[in-house]
Amino acid sequence: MAIKKVGVVGCGIMGGGIAQVCAQSGYEVTISEINDDLLNKGMKVIKGNLAKSVEKGKLSKEEEAAIVGRLKGTTKIEDFGDRDLVIEAAVENMGLKKKIFADLDRVCAPGAIMATNTSCLCVTEIAMATKRPDKVLGMHFFNPVPVMKLLEIVTTIVSSQETFNTAKSFGQSLGKVVVIAKDTPAFIANRIAVPMFIEAMKVYEEGLATKEDIDNAMVYGYNHPMGPLALADLVGLDTLLYVYDSMYQEFKDPKWAPPLLLKRMVTAGHLGRKSGKGFYDYTKK
Repeated sequence: MAIKKVGVVGCGIMGGGIAQVCAQSGYEVTISEINDDLLNKGMKVIKGNLAKSVEKGKLSKEEEAAIVGRLKGTTKIEDFGDRDLVIEAAVENMGLKKKIFADLDRVCAPGAIMATNTSCLCVTEIAMATKRPDKVLGMHFFNPVPVMKLLEIVTTIVSSQETFNTAKSFGQSLGKVVVIAKDTPAFIANRIAVPMFIEAMKVYEEGLATKEDIDNAMVYGYNHPMGPLALADLVGLDTLLYVYDSMYQEFKDPKWAPPLLLKRMVTAGHLGRKSGKGFYDYTKK
C-alpha cells in the first residue's frame, strides 16, 4: 500500500512536528485539534518553524509556500475519511486514545492504517478499540520531531506484515532512522533512558548535587546534548510522571516508581518549559 495522504490527530508539540515533517516530505497532510484556538496556535507554531528555516537558508520561500500548501487544519474527525495513514498524537491517556481510535475506525477507509505516537502505553490495547487491529501499530517520534532522527515502530501480536512494511517504508521516506520494537512498556529508547531520568531526579532530590552539576556531568562526561533534568523540562514533567506511573503499573518493580519530588512538582504545576518552571526557571531571560 502506498501512502499519499496523511492525517495527524493533535496539533501540539508532537503532532505539529509530525505534520510538519510529513508535509516537508511531500505528503498531503490534514491535522486536527479539539477547537479552533488550539488548532490556530499549533498551525502558527508550524509556520513559525518553517519561517525560521527560510531565515537560516535551509528552505527557499517557494519551498516554504509549497509545504504550507500541503497542510490543512480541521476540528472534524470526519476529514480523515480519505487518509491512507492517520497518526494519533494526543496526550498520554489510554481512555482518550481508545476513543480517538474508535472514532477513526468509524470514519477512515477500510484499508487505512492507524498509528499511535504513544511513548509508553500498550499499543495492543489501543488497537483492540478498533475493528481493524491488524492495521494498527505504534509510530513513536521523538521531540523535536523535525530535528530528531529516530522513529520507533512498535508492532503488536495482531499487526499484519503488510501494515509493518508500509509503516517502515513511510518512516524511512521521512528521513528517519527506523528501529523496530515489540509492544512492551516504553519500547526501546525510553526503556533504557527512564532509569537515568529517575536516578538524576533522585540525586537532586537527595541533595547530592546541584541540578547544574547533574546535567553537566552527563553533557560533558557522556557527550549528551542535554542533561537529564533539562531534558525532562523539555519533555514535560507531567508527561514523564504519566510514563513512570504506567511502567510501574506494568512491571510492579520499584526501580520504575516515580520520585516523590517529581510528583510534588507536577502537583504544583511546575511542568517544565511549557509552564515556565520545572527543574529550571524559564520565566527569567
